[in-house]
Amino acid sequence: MAKIGVQAMMLKDSFAEVGPYETLRKITAIGYHAVEISQIPMTTENVDELVRARDELGMDVASLSTGLRGKPGMPLDTLAEGYDKLVSDCHRLDTSMVRIGMLPFDAMGSLEKILEFCDETNAYAKRLADDGIRLYYHNHHIEFAKYDGKLLLDVIADRAPDVGLELDAHWIQRGGKDPATTIRKYSDRVAMIHLKDYRIGHMPDEVFESLMNGDMSAFRTAFSDIVQFAEVGEGNLDFTGIIQAALDSDAEYLLVEQDQLYGRDVFDCLQTSYDNLVTLGYSELF
Repeated sequence: MAKIGVQAMMLKDSFAEVGPYETLRKITAIGYHAVEISQIPMTTENVDELVRARDELGMDVASLSTGLRGKPGMPLDTLAEGYDKLVSDCHRLDTSMVRIGMLPFDAMGSLEKILEFCDETNAYAKRLADDGIRLYYHNHHIEFAKYDGKLLLDVIADRAPDVGLELDAHWIQRGGKDPATTIRKYSDRVAMIHLKDYRIGHMPDEVFESLMNGDMSAFRTAFSDIVQFAEVGEGNLDFTGIIQAALDSDAEYLLVEQDQLYGRDVFDCLQTSYDNLVTLGYSELF
């Protein structure tokens, strides 16, 4: 059965402030018992605390994050520069999955570079499989652009057949597709789903003040940028349908994530998502 957990990108400030163990103790107190590690430096000290959280708190490390090569400001053990360290950490943490969070920045405007990324990533997926580890790719909205009438996500899936997909409900919606339908489409490639809601926010008062002063550009910007990330159940997505599609696809982890918190405390946001998921009837997935 799938397990609901947390995407640790949300927790990076807490990890830096109080460390992995104390951070994961807090989410365990809410009710989460799985975590995907992302944007967390995998230092010896942090890995030791993750092992402690697994052993003492029962925290399941769903997956670790990687990339082909390093990016500025992103703490990653990459496939090109840190392969052996990545594999070692996976084995120590009893983790059989790693994921690439997004396309390389320089590939986003070039189909040729995207294809090169797919070929290189697929080769690493085969190598990781020999070490007992599965490699996944996480989508955003740009994967729903079309190249010669074909969705970029289909281009990636076809060109890198040994790479699984980690699908994100919010970004699928932002890309103009239905999350549940998309999960079912790739059911044989999916092991992890990001549970992230899609909310239409309210226009701020200051925008209307700007409009009264003749500043139409501020109004247009706010009007176009009103989509928000939201706690699960606080937006417009059909999570009953999304989770059923995930379960039907034999997904192993459903990971709560929220890219922006809009001033709320991260643990309060995670509590809201937990409470709403329990209300929807998914308490047994925690």
